[in-house]
Amino acid sequence: MRSIELIFNAPLDALVRADWARLADAGLPSLASHTAPSNRPHITLAAGNDLSCDAGVQDPCGRLPLEVQFSGVVLFPSPQGTFVLARLVVPSKPLRELHAEVHHQCTGAFANTRPDAWTPHVTLARRVPGHLLGRAMESVDARAEGWCAGARLWDSSTRTVTPLGGPPLQA
Repeated sequence: MRSIELIFNAPLDALVRADWARLADAGLPSLASHTAPSNRPHITLAAGNDLSCDAGVQDPCGRLPLEVQFSGVVLFPSPQGTFVLARLVVPSKPLRELHAEVHHQCTGAFANTRPDAWTPHVTLARRVPGHLLGRAMESVDARAEGWCAGARLWDSSTRTVTPLGGPPLQA
């Protein structure tokens, strides 16, 4: 699978990582347990097993930095009967325009990342059992705003991160 992701400036990255830490400290599922160097808070713009993009998508940074604001917490059901806990991102006009531009230049994206079905969010935890949802949601400070400061391409088959335009990004 490949994905185009927006990553955050240091303060917003730290805020999301603090949510991960609070969840983990409460004994709940959290992305804090995913210790790969490529694991960092992000907003996925496009993802797909066969995601292919024009050369122009290499520089979405012409639109960055981009202000983002969280509006609350959202749950996505998973096939295992558990839930994904995420911060919901306000779909501002600049974010929607950037998202549409990426999809105009890419093919092979999963349906749920396309402009007519996309829910912008930042994942905090996966595989949260239903009986722990209340505790998990209480662990998150859902009011926050900050900046998307960069973009990257994640390739799960090679486990590589490639910065997209702008200054080099660390995984």
